Amino acid sequence: MHSIRSRFFLVSVASVLLALTMASLAFIELFRSNLERRVDQELTNHINNIAGALRVTGEGNLALPKTPTDLRFQMPYGGLYWQAEDDIRKQTLRSPSLWDYVLALPVDVHESGEIHRYHLRGPDESDLIVQERKVILTAPEGEREIRIAAAIDAAVVAKAGGEFARDMLPYAAALAIFLIAASLAQLTYGLRPISSVSEGLNRIRERKADRLTGRFPEELRPVVEAVNRLLDSQSDILTRARAAAGDLAHGLKTPLTILANDAETLREKGETELAHELAHIATVMQAHVDRELTRSRLAVNAELHRSVSDLRNTVQTIVRTLKRTPLGEHLDWRISIPPDVVLDVDPHDLHELIGNILENASKWSRNWVSIRHVETGGKLMLIVEDDGPGADAEGISLMTERGIRLDTQKPGTGLGLAIVRDIATAYEIDLRIENREEGGLRVTLGFGPARCAAK
Repeated sequence: MHSIRSRFFLVSVASVLLALTMASLAFIELFRSNLERRVDQELTNHINNIAGALRVTGEGNLALPKTPTDLRFQMPYGGLYWQAEDDIRKQTLRSPSLWDYVLALPVDVHESGEIHRYHLRGPDESDLIVQERKVILTAPEGEREIRIAAAIDAAVVAKAGGEFARDMLPYAAALAIFLIAASLAQLTYGLRPISSVSEGLNRIRERKADRLTGRFPEELRPVVEAVNRLLDSQSDILTRARAAAGDLAHGLKTPLTILANDAETLREKGETELAHELAHIATVMQAHVDRELTRSRLAVNAELHRSVSDLRNTVQTIVRTLKRTPLGEHLDWRISIPPDVVLDVDPHDLHELIGNILENASKWSRNWVSIRHVETGGKLMLIVEDDGPGADAEGISLMTERGIRLDTQKPGTGLGLAIVRDIATAYEIDLRIENREEGGLRVTLGFGPARCAAK
């Protein structure tokens, strides 16, 4: 999982659920403990009431003139029981709720007046919470020790705990939903500055800004400053690269011009073969220089070219130039591009990109070249077609290789479409070359939506 938001959200959900689960268990345990203390207090009160009312008759028998008023003592197996035992006379008094059942009080030793708590098996195999206390009563023959026990069904405590848990569950679920929603809101608000950084970088990528600007949290300021320093450095590198490319172009221009003039001089002297070789070398060298200059401009980062180009004007300018060439003057140039389309591509790069494609089309076309614009799926497509001979599958795959010429009889250096490939790669433009079903070649340039806008 690579999303920070998803990771934080999962941790938040797990933490909330774990915390509420532990809290619920703690609350249930607290409720159960408090309920048991309350039950113990109730049993103690019953024992005290029974002890206060218990008497020994003149005949020495136990008697309870005033029985406890709780109705559960009167209902058979009602869940609340009492029992008094006289171990000397072997006499037992029991609550009506015990019916025919006798509590088997354990034979153990504890001080008189001390409350003794334990569990016993009760009626219908129930589990009873029992409190027992020994009291001293006055009898005709002297003092007599009596055991008094009060018991309650433990299922009552368990049932109350279960009902408390069920009653608490909807509230716990509602609290969990609220806390998770609050965590999500906190996460969204907390990560908003990161989204601002992302939006700022997109603006830079779309050439609408050259730096990250705005108010950022203290934690993000070092990152923003580092990015701005990187952008400044890249801009400096681009400027130096363009300057170096210009210097190289000027430095090679004069020697290549001299070489071309020398070739022309040799041709006038009749050295046509040598002149042709020198002219070809000069042409190839000039093509290599042009390609390397283009690559040096693109190598820094095409995203830093913060200019736009008018597609229709660029195509019309290139076509006007090609119409003045021997190969292009007889062709029918069909241009179908609306006037309101601009591309986020450096004008020089766009001219180089389309120019090499159209120049290649003019070399191979017989009668016409079509340049049209299509928008599909939010993307702009520029389609260049000709009615030339086309190429086989191997030829198409080799077209964008550097220095590959499919026909050495045609003028050129074999670098034009390689430059097209370099520019398309730098600007992330989809380049597709294929044969037309009717004959000829089709070159498609796919510009993303972010690189196309209306004026």
